[in-house]
Amino acid sequence: MSRYNVSLVRYEKPLESVSKAVELCGGLTRISASAKVFIKPNIVYWTKEVPFPKWGVITIGEGMVMGRPGDQETPAHAFLTLGYQELGKRFGVKVINTFERPFQEVDLGQDIKLSFNVDALHSDFVVDLPVMKTHAQTMVSLGIKNLKGLIDVNSRKRCHSTDLQRGLHFWVSHMHRAMPPVFTLIDGIFTAERGPGLDGIMHRSNLLAASWDVLSADLVGARLLGQDPAQVPYLAQAAHRAGRPLDLSDVEVIGERLEDLAKPHEWSFPYNADDSLPLLMAQKGISGVSFYKYDSTMCTYCSTLNGVLLSAIAMAWRGQPWDQVEVLTGKMMLPRPGAKKTVLLGKCMYQAHKDNPDIALMIPVKGCPPKPEQIVEAMHKAGIMVDPTILLGMERLPGMFMKRYQGKPEFDEGLFRVA
Repeated sequence: MSRYNVSLVRYEKPLESVSKAVELCGGLTRISASAKVFIKPNIVYWTKEVPFPKWGVITIGEGMVMGRPGDQETPAHAFLTLGYQELGKRFGVKVINTFERPFQEVDLGQDIKLSFNVDALHSDFVVDLPVMKTHAQTMVSLGIKNLKGLIDVNSRKRCHSTDLQRGLHFWVSHMHRAMPPVFTLIDGIFTAERGPGLDGIMHRSNLLAASWDVLSADLVGARLLGQDPAQVPYLAQAAHRAGRPLDLSDVEVIGERLEDLAKPHEWSFPYNADDSLPLLMAQKGISGVSFYKYDSTMCTYCSTLNGVLLSAIAMAWRGQPWDQVEVLTGKMMLPRPGAKKTVLLGKCMYQAHKDNPDIALMIPVKGCPPKPEQIVEAMHKAGIMVDPTILLGMERLPGMFMKRYQGKPEFDEGLFRVA
C-alpha cells in the first residue's frame, strides 16, 4: 500500500511555522526555478464597505463570490488591501481575477465537464491554500473544495444539481482531477465553524496541515475539524475512485499528533424539528413564516443572499404572526400545504414552480441571482416588512458579524496583510 505524507504543525511564527509544514511533507524541491506556479488562496467574499520574476512565474488567482455580477472593483480592492500588489513589486508575482481571464472546458470523466481558469490549468504546479472550515452544504471545505473557485459561473451553477446521485458532492469530488500537481497547505490558524458565511464562528486554532496529495490533506483536515471523512460524501467518493481507505491507514501524519489537535466543529446550522425555520428564530417565537432549510441545490450566489434575508426577517418580527408565508430556495423545494403566500427566491425556483397549481399566491423573485430590491419588494408583498437598508446595504452587513472579534488580540488583523 502506498503511503501519503501529511505534515501537521502548530502555528507559532509566520515564516518558521509555514516553512516547517512545507519541509516536513517533502518541501518544494520538485518545483524547478523556471516553473509556472499558480497560487489559489481562499478569499471567498469581500466588501469594500467594511475595513478589512525572472526565476519563474508565480500567479495568485481567485474567483470571488460577488453580490453584483461583473463587479471588478471589489476583487481589485481585496487584492490591494491584502497586499498582493506588494508581492508583485517585490517578487514579480502576477495577481489575477479569474473572472477576467479565459476558461477552458475539461472532461473529468463520468460525463463531468467543467470550465476552469486557463492560468491554473496551464501552470506547472498549483499551490492550494484553503482555510480550514466546516461548510453548510459540503460539511467541510478544504483543498479539493477550494478549487471550485477556479471554475466559471455556469460551471458553479451546474455543480448544484437536482440529481440526487450526481449532486454537489459528486461534482466537487472531481475538482482536483483537472489540475496539474497540487501542493496543499491548509490554513487552520483560524478555523471556521458553520462556514463559509460570515454568520459562522471563527476559532483561533493555530494549525497548519500540508501535503503533496490533496486528498490526504483533506482527510486529515476533516479529522482536525472533528468530522469523520467517511461521512463527508465528496471525500468518500474521491477516495473510492482512487482506491483509498478513509480511515487514514495509508496516511502518515508527520509532526504533531492529529488526536491532540482535533476539535469538533459543527457544520450545519440548527433548525427546528420540521426544518421550517432556523432554531434561533423559532426560539424567539417567530411564527407565520416558513423559511425551509437550504439544500445543496442552492448555488453560491443565492447562498450569499440566504443569510442576509433571514437576518432581515428576524429583525422585522414585531410579535404578531405573519400570514402563513413560505420561502422556497434552491432548485427542488416543494410548496407545502397550508401556505397562503409562496415566495419563489431565484430564477431556478420560479422555473420549477411557475405553473404549480398547489401555490395559493405566488410571489416570484426571478433574478439570477435575485436583486436585493426585488427581494424587498417580494417580502413586502408577502406582508413581511423587512428593512430595505439591510438588503440594499448588504455589503455593510459583514461589519455586524465582525464586531464579535473586535478588540480580541487573538484575532489580529495584521495576519491578513503582507508584512
